[in-house]
Amino acid sequence: MKPEPKYFSTHLGDKEVTFETGRLARQAGGALTLRQGDSVIFAAATMGAVREGTDFFPLTVEYEERMYAGGKIPGSFFRREGRPSTEATLVARLADRPLRPLFPEGMRNEVQVVLMSLSADSTNPLDILAINAASAALMISDIPFGGPVGAVRIGYINDQLVVNPTLPEIEVSKLDLRVAGTKEAILMVECGANEVSENLIVEALELAHREIQPIIALQEQMQREVGKPKQIVEVKILDSALIAQARDSIRDRLTAILDQPYSKENLYGGIDALKETYLEEVAASTELTDEQKLDYGKAFDEAERLIVRDRILNEGKRPDNRTFDEIREISCDVNISPRAHGSGLFTRGETQVLTLATLGTPKEAQELDNLIETEAKRYIHHYNFPPYCTGEVGRLGRQSRREIGHGALAERALVPVLPDEKVFPYTMRLVSEVLSSNGSSSMASVCGSTLALMDTGVPISAPVSGVAMGLIKEGERYVILTDILGAEDHLGDMDFKVAGTRNGITALQMDIKISGITPAIMAEALERAKTARLAILDIMLQTIAEPNPTLKPHAPRIETVLVPVEKIGAIIGPGGKNIRSLQDETNTRIDIDEDGTVYISSTDGVGFDEAKERILGMVEVPVIGHIYTGKCVRVTDFGAFIEILPGIDGMVHISQLASSRVNKVEDVVKVGDELTVMVTDISPDGKVRLSRVALLEGWTPEEAREHDNPNRKKSSGGGSSHSGSRGGGRSSNRGDQRDRR
Repeated sequence: MKPEPKYFSTHLGDKEVTFETGRLARQAGGALTLRQGDSVIFAAATMGAVREGTDFFPLTVEYEERMYAGGKIPGSFFRREGRPSTEATLVARLADRPLRPLFPEGMRNEVQVVLMSLSADSTNPLDILAINAASAALMISDIPFGGPVGAVRIGYINDQLVVNPTLPEIEVSKLDLRVAGTKEAILMVECGANEVSENLIVEALELAHREIQPIIALQEQMQREVGKPKQIVEVKILDSALIAQARDSIRDRLTAILDQPYSKENLYGGIDALKETYLEEVAASTELTDEQKLDYGKAFDEAERLIVRDRILNEGKRPDNRTFDEIREISCDVNISPRAHGSGLFTRGETQVLTLATLGTPKEAQELDNLIETEAKRYIHHYNFPPYCTGEVGRLGRQSRREIGHGALAERALVPVLPDEKVFPYTMRLVSEVLSSNGSSSMASVCGSTLALMDTGVPISAPVSGVAMGLIKEGERYVILTDILGAEDHLGDMDFKVAGTRNGITALQMDIKISGITPAIMAEALERAKTARLAILDIMLQTIAEPNPTLKPHAPRIETVLVPVEKIGAIIGPGGKNIRSLQDETNTRIDIDEDGTVYISSTDGVGFDEAKERILGMVEVPVIGHIYTGKCVRVTDFGAFIEILPGIDGMVHISQLASSRVNKVEDVVKVGDELTVMVTDISPDGKVRLSRVALLEGWTPEEAREHDNPNRKKSSGGGSSHSGSRGGGRSSNRGDQRDRR
């Protein structure tokens, strides 16, 4: 029997979105599609059994970017989708982050949410649809879930906030704010911005929270009408008596560790030693099973969390004894690598990031094989988080989701201040190497990127700094923490990263572990982050106050030349012969855009200048009255043909070779000889007439044209009738004359 689908519709902004369920993937726990325009996302949520030996909640959210959705064949050798693109990974992370805090505490069943693009138009982005579809699939499934979650995008165009902007609108928007939340609070924020104010961000957040309410209400309706009964799952909740026992036992000893002068090694080492001692004490009085040992270890961890949070909230004591608004000690340096095109070292407390910059040609921009057509990326930021940066041993391999996400965040923070390609025609790749980590390495990579770009000599419009804010919240009481440590991130309720210039915010990212926070708390966090950002920026500018005026000696020099489109073929030559020869002979790299923009790149100044001159010569057209020095390429009885420009020659009539009579052309010029001549005429079909006599006699271009007029009556002597009082008396620089070689 053919399935009967059900449809549920509402609006995001002024655009209708429609859920369809009951037709596809009926064996999944919950499955549906969500459509806006011609963009369609599929979501399926399924729950498995408890994974043996698992002591965490094994949730996976995957986004499968299918190229058929955009009518494209994958560009890989196998012509099928391979490992997820950066964009697909970011969408999966975007959907995962607001869902994760809403599952029952202590749940250990494996849950998988699979998102898949079915159709992608060029108007409606899929990322916000993915979050809403994932939440709705969980709501109608048999999986316990504390949602629903609603998501929306907010833009800022022509001084107006825009709800759910289209892809073309996003391109011109000063703000790209993505927000997910519940009916009561905000759960996740992801933002790129062109130096917007904190007040505008707060206004946009409040608008976003209002705008997600209809889609939240629709998901609740879907659950009532088509939702499956929720399964009863076993949750692993620690016995509160075990936590209380651990808390009472370790409080004084942990307090003594926390009161010592702070370092990550001493704090973590002291806590690890205390945990081992505590478990030995318990084992000495009670014989424990392996499962009981695990429970007592978790009870210790929870007791540690409660004690640290209590000290912060009630005693105002952070693990390193800073005040709530205090930033860790900062140091900066540049020019760390002698061969990199630029480098910046940023150290904040025990977090240290080295960012190195490389400049390349426009053709080295990253080609994106994405579902929706996008331009190649000329600014690329990669973030590496090796095991040694936390004092651990581990495998080195391909980037993790976290590394991709942090790299994208830092990249987004710097894009608004980059120079226009016409001003600075380079591809820029920055790599942030996290050398040591104890909180906020992503924001350290933002600061390191600014230092590296300025050291490189990239004319950024303004330097960018970043800071991570934290939160400890119990009931209505809360404390906002500036520049959080790793421990404060781990034991706290919020990780709120803020990057920007003196003029405004360029990037935001917020993740929380509780059920949500209010716009009022976020507004307070943004204001404190601004104070911290500006203080950090002041320290950075003491190391390098502005971008270096010149590039490093071994950085490529790139300039652009605009040539007529019809001349591109002449530069390239048959089968690329001309451009290859030019590159080999001048030790340069030459790239040409379809609009006639020629990019010349070289580390050899002499070769660069030669290549530029030769390209200009290739595309130059002869001008009447101009003077050229060229080689004789052919001799006839009536004159000589001189190549005055690459691929362009003109004829010097025998009468225009010398001031006196010439009996034979070879008496004046032979093939291979150089001759300086003036252009006297260009026919409609492009034939060029030249005169040497015009220079010998000092004629103006008008006089030269008169004397070299083929229709002019000749003198009986057979030579030119131009000798006399005017001969040689005029400067060869008169009028618009110039020597091209």
